Amino acid sequence: MTLEWLWSPFVEFTFMRRALFGGMALACSAAPLGVFLILRRVSMMGDAIAHGMLPGVALGFLLAGFSLPSMTLGGLLAGLGMAALATAITRRTGLRADASLAALYPISLAAGILLLGLAGRRLDLMHILFGSALAVDKDVLLAMLSVSATSVVVLATLFRLLLLDSLDPLFMRGVSRYGPTAYGLFLGLVVINLVVGFQAIGALMVIGLMMLPAAAARFWSRQLLPILLLAAILGAASVWLGLLLSFHVGLATGPCIVLVAGAVYLLSVLFGPVHGVCRQPFVTTHH
Repeated sequence: MTLEWLWSPFVEFTFMRRALFGGMALACSAAPLGVFLILRRVSMMGDAIAHGMLPGVALGFLLAGFSLPSMTLGGLLAGLGMAALATAITRRTGLRADASLAALYPISLAAGILLLGLAGRRLDLMHILFGSALAVDKDVLLAMLSVSATSVVVLATLFRLLLLDSLDPLFMRGVSRYGPTAYGLFLGLVVINLVVGFQAIGALMVIGLMMLPAAAARFWSRQLLPILLLAAILGAASVWLGLLLSFHVGLATGPCIVLVAGAVYLLSVLFGPVHGVCRQPFVTTHH
């Protein structure tokens, strides 16, 4: 049995290589960010930002057509606005962060889809929502690689501050005044990764690449650094296998990548050594 199908599409087709390199780079930066979102108990933040950036992407599309710079700028501003609004609501009203995010992201999703619908181009709408490997040209690939490299460097620089602020924010405020700044930069990284990923993976699918490998990695280790590394590896593997599935079966790129990442997550839930279902001892009760 030949295993040539595992790499032949990437050897034969330039657009598949671009999607692979860009997607794996994005996974290596987005999945570790997802780990910190889970650690801070704000997993919905990434989902809300992914939906929140749609109106900005739509406005950029309406104003300049299918232009990467305009759509990226619009998505970036809208995503940052969503994160700032959710944070402000939580701080000023006392409403739980997940509740404020859950209330805001359907509004943004509906507004974004309606704005895109005004353009009357359903094909572009599907590409924006669910992604296409064909969308990864040289400019998009360069943007994905640049964002990934920048994110890894900034995240490594902020690692200790984010760790302290995630585990004990009260202690963090007592020993350093840079906690809010670090958190703001962290949210900026989340937004930039989500925005740059929508071209290849889709605005609604890129959140899966950020959160699913992060959630899966927590079933395989109790230490943060191995979790971060494993999340990046699982994300990159999901991109590779998802692109192969998309190519050989002829399905949309984004959903295939997310389904593979979802399968990895479910396998981790079942067989992971840290609280995996099948690794826990059976408890019997005696009457």
